[in-house]
Amino acid sequence: MNYKENYNLWKNYKDLDQSLKQELDTLDENQIEEAFYQDLTFGTGGLRGIMGVGTNRVNIYTIRKATLGFARYLLKHNLTDGVAISYDNRKDSKKFAEEAAKVLAANGIKSYLFNALRPTPMLSFAVRYFKASGGIMITASHNPKQYNGYKAYDQTGAQVNPITADLIIEEINNIKNPFDIDTVENDLIHSVDETFDDIYLNAIKDIKINDEIKKVKIVYSPLHGTGGPIIPQFLMDQGYEVHPYTPQMIVDPNFSNTKSSNPEDHEAYEQTIAFAKDIDADIVMVTDPDADRLGIAVKHEGTYELITGNQTASVELYYLLSQRKKYNLLPPNGHVYTTNVTTKLIEVIARSFELDVITTLTGFKFIGEKAEMYQETNPYIFGCEESYGSLISDVVRDKDAVQAVYMLAEIANHLKLQGKTIMDYLNEIYDTYGAYYEYTHSISLKGIEGSKKIQEIMSFFRENPPRLDDKHLLGYDDVQKSIRVEDGIKSHLDLPKSNVLKYIFEDDTWIVFRPSGTEPKIKIYYGTKQKTLEEAKAYLQTIDKQIMKIIDEI
Repeated sequence: MNYKENYNLWKNYKDLDQSLKQELDTLDENQIEEAFYQDLTFGTGGLRGIMGVGTNRVNIYTIRKATLGFARYLLKHNLTDGVAISYDNRKDSKKFAEEAAKVLAANGIKSYLFNALRPTPMLSFAVRYFKASGGIMITASHNPKQYNGYKAYDQTGAQVNPITADLIIEEINNIKNPFDIDTVENDLIHSVDETFDDIYLNAIKDIKINDEIKKVKIVYSPLHGTGGPIIPQFLMDQGYEVHPYTPQMIVDPNFSNTKSSNPEDHEAYEQTIAFAKDIDADIVMVTDPDADRLGIAVKHEGTYELITGNQTASVELYYLLSQRKKYNLLPPNGHVYTTNVTTKLIEVIARSFELDVITTLTGFKFIGEKAEMYQETNPYIFGCEESYGSLISDVVRDKDAVQAVYMLAEIANHLKLQGKTIMDYLNEIYDTYGAYYEYTHSISLKGIEGSKKIQEIMSFFRENPPRLDDKHLLGYDDVQKSIRVEDGIKSHLDLPKSNVLKYIFEDDTWIVFRPSGTEPKIKIYYGTKQKTLEEAKAYLQTIDKQIMKIIDEI
């Protein structure tokens, strides 16, 4: 149906949710087209969009439709061992989770529904713990407050891969009437209460390496989200001095006490750093609303330095490998997992410890899929991506900020006992391996016109590889076409097809163009290796200006 037909179907549905009906009556023609011109689709993070009325919005009807499609996929493939369901702090997240459980129940599928908001990694763990056939997490992760979403998980506890997502989408697309979906409440809906917290936390305690006297002082914020009920008390129980930032501990869908719900944004740290200064804390830890990403700021030489996701992952990996090697805890044939937009430093560190590195596309579902593939032959060691996500123990098959907080607390404490900071440690890593640095420039392009502009940018660079004045282009990956070109010679690229372009230059310098799978953005990623961190930062700013000039002229 075109957007007008979709609109009329909703307009004429007499039992439409009252709040959605009121919104529908206020839309102008442009807003009607935006709300109805397409159905929400699965990206790298599942289903995600602005909440409101319409087929291109997140509401009880699109949630029901997605769940019915998921249910039909499960039944068609004899995956009948239930679905774990959790949710974050966003508006209507609990309602959407309950609606999903009722759709599953109407189709004879049991669910394990958390009775209070809980982190995404705990949902992944629950899928594995209950030996369920899948999972649903109602969240928009770090997106602004207007958004909500729906992450679907397979029986391994990883987010569904593109093949499975396509099969689910096929089932969803076969549902023509979003208002003709049965829901029931019955004993197939099993409640998961707070006693499950200890089961999860006990499973991740094993990542601890050094159990030393606790001297580090930590400020923590969940940015109003799911980390609040779990993380501070867990750290305190392990002996850490934790100071939760009270205004952001409140479960709040409006994110009233933070300028950003994204740990990648500097604004997300303004209040917690001010609080840390007042109490002279050593480290600030901030988790995103569904607690799968962690950002940190560390006190170093009298100021609080923000650490990027790439830097945090590098610190975690080097500590894990060096300390485990010290205690003969590093298994042979282990694998480290990274993505094609993550710092090259991860690969360099891993190979220095004679470990194999598996590189995937962006999205932890790809890391989870590979970890499952190699679990019998190659022990999982570590996985990460540049966007502030990492995983230490694969009892979870998604990025896990609870584990990251626990490990970074140990690292910060271990270093403080030696009179060092995480910045000191990072500089030691640079001295050993070289000054690797990365930068991401995100361009927001909303709506129909924005989507067209993103496609124009990708088409341009697909036909016109970027040129850098001082560095020779060694090769490139066109992931959409599954080709790698090196020295003019084409070969097959063994990655799932995706609209991603990566250009590789001399001196470990690279550029990636990638439309976001979860937001109306195109992201341009840059990486380089220079003699010093300052030189690396300056060089990336120079080439970013060159690329932005080209984009402005497209």
